[in-house]
Amino acid sequence: MIAPIELLSLSGPAQKMAAAAAPLKLQEMAAKGVAPGIKPGEMIALLVVFSASERPTVREAAEKTLNALPEPLLAGALGSDLPPAAIDVLARTYPARIDVLDKLLSMPRTDPETVENLARNGSEEVTELVAVNEDRLLKHPAIIERLYLNKYTRMSTADRLIDLAVRNGITLSGIAAFKEAALAIQDELIPLPSPELSPDDLLFQETSAISELLQNESDEEEDTHVETPEGQEVIKDKFLPLYQRIANMTVSQKIRRAMLGSKEERMLLVRDTNRLVAAAVVRSPMMQENEAALISRNRNVSEDVLRILGTTPEWAKSYGVKKNLVENPKTPIMISQRLVPHLREFDLKMLAKSKNITGAVKEAARRHLDRRKT
Repeated sequence: MIAPIELLSLSGPAQKMAAAAAPLKLQEMAAKGVAPGIKPGEMIALLVVFSASERPTVREAAEKTLNALPEPLLAGALGSDLPPAAIDVLARTYPARIDVLDKLLSMPRTDPETVENLARNGSEEVTELVAVNEDRLLKHPAIIERLYLNKYTRMSTADRLIDLAVRNGITLSGIAAFKEAALAIQDELIPLPSPELSPDDLLFQETSAISELLQNESDEEEDTHVETPEGQEVIKDKFLPLYQRIANMTVSQKIRRAMLGSKEERMLLVRDTNRLVAAAVVRSPMMQENEAALISRNRNVSEDVLRILGTTPEWAKSYGVKKNLVENPKTPIMISQRLVPHLREFDLKMLAKSKNITGAVKEAARRHLDRRKT
């Protein structure tokens, strides 16, 4: 939480204007930006104070002025040492003004919370601006996390950020698949900063655009694959363009798409032969219960994926996921046996008779049924 501006930090004339007992008309004029003798930087600070005023007319006037600051006043303020709260208000008010944000980010009192907000919500240009200050990123790793999880951050920049953290021994716990991302970049060439988009950046953006179009066409419960009568999985035609782009990605790109992409992307990526990619899918904060259910009953995904599903508290609460995992012969035995006691009696009876599960799981179901009878 960024501390509010202390009135005592203002000059004498500014304190008189901001005082609760100050004449209403005086405050209304100042809230409109008319305050003779007040320097631009302090004028911005006053406007921020007034924007939280209990006087409605003063508050509304200050908000209106802040949203349309005269260029001379804004330029003058950007040349001064603004307090953290004023910097934050300007950054939130002018998120598309790169010239303004550039000055704000270079100010000595810019609060990390302000930078985190820009990293989380900023455009590509803004994220490139935030990613430049490596000293600040290393002191406040949460900024790196926000940048990585912002879909507008360039893929090449995201790779450099992960590399920066790894080289400095920083674990980014806010990125669910950080372990996988860190391992992936060890085998990849980290691109140098460039004003131009790299081929990886373009591929990442193109994939995102195709994915967004498919989201509008796909059913919530729909899988990207269909099983043939011979038991082979094939990709549905409408998902082939997306699959082709994903197939051309590096491992680190695939991991980030698993973190940020759509359900359709995750259903393609969870079948990836690279274990890091497949694991990243089930660690994704974007994954929903219906996806977990689809994955948990799939016999073509890796044991690692099923193990993560079975040991993740969020998915272990889902009865459908638990049931699918127990019925899936690819699920590690220890996971299946641990989940058996949580199944309903009807399902246990079906398992005890099933020919599609391992003998160990079938026996566990029988034993648990016997215990319930006693």
